[in-house]
Amino acid sequence: MFPFTDGQKRRLLELGAVPSVCGAEFAFPTQREHQFKILEKELVNESKLKLQTLREQTRRPALLILQQDIEKALCEEGFVQVSTPLILAKKLLEKMSIGDEHALSSQVFWLEGDRCLRPMLAPNLYSLSIDLLRIWEKPVRIFEIGSCFRKESQGSRHLNEFTMCNLVEWGLPEETRMTRVKELAHVVMTAAGIEEYDLKETDSEVYGPSLDVVQGDTELASGNIGPHFLDVNWGIRSTWVGLGFGLERLLMTRQKTNNIHCVGKSLSYLDGVRLKIN
Repeated sequence: MFPFTDGQKRRLLELGAVPSVCGAEFAFPTQREHQFKILEKELVNESKLKLQTLREQTRRPALLILQQDIEKALCEEGFVQVSTPLILAKKLLEKMSIGDEHALSSQVFWLEGDRCLRPMLAPNLYSLSIDLLRIWEKPVRIFEIGSCFRKESQGSRHLNEFTMCNLVEWGLPEETRMTRVKELAHVVMTAAGIEEYDLKETDSEVYGPSLDVVQGDTELASGNIGPHFLDVNWGIRSTWVGLGFGLERLLMTRQKTNNIHCVGKSLSYLDGVRLKIN
């Protein structure tokens, strides 16, 4: 039997073929070549149609529409959206217990002068919360959606630049914290159009015990409750709940694709469509 070549499989996957299609086998090489050409032509035509729909109808990639939907849902839930710098001082990561010996430190994109591209949104949200908790009455609810950067191992589920949604609610009754985490997970997952998911207790390399939002073996979000041992580094004393979602992971799950690169920020893909189609 003759399966598709590695090059043919790669081309079909780039064009959006489901993995099962790439596993086909043929009695003769001529049959394989004939079927490959048919599939490639069909996928190219589908890609062109998707790009035409983007141009004439939606005009916005799915990642940006997803971000807009989540923003709307959280604002309706009483959260205030914030926007913070992409560049962090090293001391802010140290407040998150990420020193030179921490495993995450080697994944950080370091810049000159002990600065880096932010690997997470939490340090900036902590910084804002110090002032907002002094100015506003509790509960204080804020969220941010923006790019984060890590030297992730390249693969179908990792990106060096990815989009995070982090939310935190300060000052709620202690006995309601876990219920509130589940409620807020439901708000975001509903906005993302994902109905089937599970909540799984796990351990975070930064926060310790966490409650992850998962579908199968794919982690979509991580949730935590406080007071937390990190809070003292910021001089904050309050109950809180927080969640961090990866938007590309959400989109990959909703669209049932195994390739996170096609749904992220890219020069090779536009709204999930491989641009080298001719």
